[in-house]
Amino acid sequence: MKRVHVHVSVDNLADSIRFYAGMFGASPSVLKDDYAKWMLDDPRMNFAISQRGAPAGLNHLGIQVESAAELGEMQSRLDALQPGVEVEEGTACCYARSDKYWVNDPSGIAWETFHTLDSIPVWGGNQSAMQQQPQAAEPAAAACCAPASAPLAPTQRDALRCGPGASKSAAGKCC
Repeated sequence: MKRVHVHVSVDNLADSIRFYAGMFGASPSVLKDDYAKWMLDDPRMNFAISQRGAPAGLNHLGIQVESAAELGEMQSRLDALQPGVEVEEGTACCYARSDKYWVNDPSGIAWETFHTLDSIPVWGGNQSAMQQQPQAAEPAAAACCAPASAPLAPTQRDALRCGPGASKSAAGKCC
């Protein structure tokens, strides 16, 4: 069975954790200094937030599968939709090791299809390597999750929040 995945970059992790815990009626199942994740059954969703220096808003969407066979099925679907599906096998990202496929929808929104293989203790990789070379390791960890080729422009974020063609009021609310 598949699970929808939503990853949101936030400005203030503690405030966002309080908000989403209240909205979902549940505490995060994973909580780190820069990341929180809820594995919800109602709605069936893997919802993650992070504070890693990315602009606040939608980071990426995805579909989490439970087996290599389901991932293979999704790869076939994605290959049929667009050439150049980005493949990541055994990649370390978001405190997990996963096999993944990345595509962008026609509006440029990054979609990740993935099968989680294991959890890892450090965002995006090997803790000892990060301790030995923190400056070199940090940019790769900060770039983790959505590929660099798939940033969301402010107008794309606004369209997702407000709907296509919607305008915003002076207070930044959707009209």
